Amino acid sequence: MVTSSGTRRAIMIEPKLEVPAELRDLAEKTIDQAEKAFGMFFDAAAKSMSSIPSPGTEISKQALNFTEQNLKAAFEHARKLVHATDLQEALRIQSEFLRSQFTNAGEHMRQISGEVMSAARDATKGKF
Repeated sequence: MVTSSGTRRAIMIEPKLEVPAELRDLAEKTIDQAEKAFGMFFDAAAKSMSSIPSPGTEISKQALNFTEQNLKAAFEHARKLVHATDLQEALRIQSEFLRSQFTNAGEHMRQISGEVMSAARDATKGKF
């Protein structure tokens, strides 16, 4: 584009992501299958932990729960990315996902730290 002063100015045009519908459908089905498989894994892991109680069982259950939440968020993120229509939207989706993951990670660490401290206090009661 040439301005009135005769200088050239570039026009930024955001290219569309032209992904065939069949490929988007295949990606969605693959995400659904992976999510189902991980769901079965988490169910089996939770049952296994419940069958063998130990001092760290509650913390392990909580860690497993956090991991499951993170994977569910990742699957939802992947579904959103599959439907992104341009690079700008994909970057926005990625930015939102990272922001929420950092927030969740901090919260999870606070909760687990609290559980560990509580378990340590309970373990030392009456020993001194």
